Amino acid sequence: MKKEIIDRMVEIVGQDYVVDDLSQMKSYLYDETEFKIRPVADEDCIVIKPEKAEQISEIVKYANEIKFPVVARGGGTGLCGAAVPTQPSIIVSLERLNKTVEFDDKNLMITVESGMTLEGLLEELSPYDKLFFPVHPGDEGAQIGGMVVENAGGVRAVKHGIMRNHVKGVEIVLPTGELVNFGGKLIKNNMGYDLLHMIIGSEGTLGIVTKATLKLYPKNKHIGTLVVSFDSKEEAADVVPKILQEGITPLAIEYMEKVTSLESAKHLGLTWPAQKGTVDLMFILDETCEDDLYDKSGRIVEMCEENGAVDSLIAETTSEQKTLLDIRSNVYTAYKENIADALDIAVPSSKVPEMINELNRIAKKYNTTAPSVGHIADGNVHNFIMLEDGKLPDYLEDIRNEMYDAAIKLGGTVTAEHGTGKTRMKHMSMQYTEREIEIMKNIKKAFDPNNILNPHTIVD
Repeated sequence: MKKEIIDRMVEIVGQDYVVDDLSQMKSYLYDETEFKIRPVADEDCIVIKPEKAEQISEIVKYANEIKFPVVARGGGTGLCGAAVPTQPSIIVSLERLNKTVEFDDKNLMITVESGMTLEGLLEELSPYDKLFFPVHPGDEGAQIGGMVVENAGGVRAVKHGIMRNHVKGVEIVLPTGELVNFGGKLIKNNMGYDLLHMIIGSEGTLGIVTKATLKLYPKNKHIGTLVVSFDSKEEAADVVPKILQEGITPLAIEYMEKVTSLESAKHLGLTWPAQKGTVDLMFILDETCEDDLYDKSGRIVEMCEENGAVDSLIAETTSEQKTLLDIRSNVYTAYKENIADALDIAVPSSKVPEMINELNRIAKKYNTTAPSVGHIADGNVHNFIMLEDGKLPDYLEDIRNEMYDAAIKLGGTVTAEHGTGKTRMKHMSMQYTEREIEIMKNIKKAFDPNNILNPHTIVD
């Protein structure tokens, strides 16, 4: 059968864009999921590199006829194994669908093909000094289609929300091969079920996104970064809602335990400038005028001091701001070689101190540590379960389940950003009832009656 599939793929996309040599295909088999817990990829796959949506439609129609799995491949930056093919599959790489379809400055929207990277999108927007796209998950190699189906977030969610807030329309290939459009350029559309929002966050299980229409926003030219230190996580967390209630909405508010800040800085050969306290809040603000930036920065520092802050500093130069951002962005990399699993739980933002206390309590129970950082204003905590002597700890499943259970009891979720994928699928029953999971399975079946699109992801 494999030869027949290859021959048909060559007919659709041409010989140069069909790859079945394992040495050329290996980089398409895995994403960035931690090495020791990622699913094992089936190497008996074929990588196809179509140039247009109509070719993807033909590929999927054929795969559906012969009931052969198809896995869409974006930038490979995912962290939940969603793009890893665990059985013989046609891997559809979107890398050649990387063009801008339309820049619509009158409606403040841009339509791009799904294989465009975030870096490419930012480059496309760079000549337009007044507009920007706010979502930044941390890796500019992420493709826009992947950001749509993973419902990407990032540090700016406190002010601008996540991908779901900015996707206005998609063109997709359904698992049965039809090429359809959901949504558009409308601000309001209340007709029927909202199929667009079913696609966002569906991790390639309900359709292959080929184009996306994204909402753009006016750019604030004045950006500032400040770090405020506290002796307790409770004092740090308590001040965040007070700042938001004051009408100040920073671009980002990051929670960083001092030990992680110092470790990240050391890894980069840099110095973390805030030495006092045990936890830091890093605020990033963007404002239309410089006076507003300084006024709001001053008010944040004032409110933090009223709430027990022991130190504060403002990064006034671009270089100082970059140093702080580089250290924050490097936390995961600094620990990566020793990470068994990187969790991305979320709880109501007021519950972050309690959640971190629970993480530390659980880690202590297993005689380990759980380094944590987080997007505190949206309740998203990233913490690491560490390897032991380079190996997965025997208690990995137990400690992870206890951490998830603690989050759920606080009104939280197993995953806020990384997605369910293949690695978190087994934890669905911790968060959802049997009936809720059954509804999800029925949605999958309605879109994909032969279960060919990215099987064994989210639901089985």
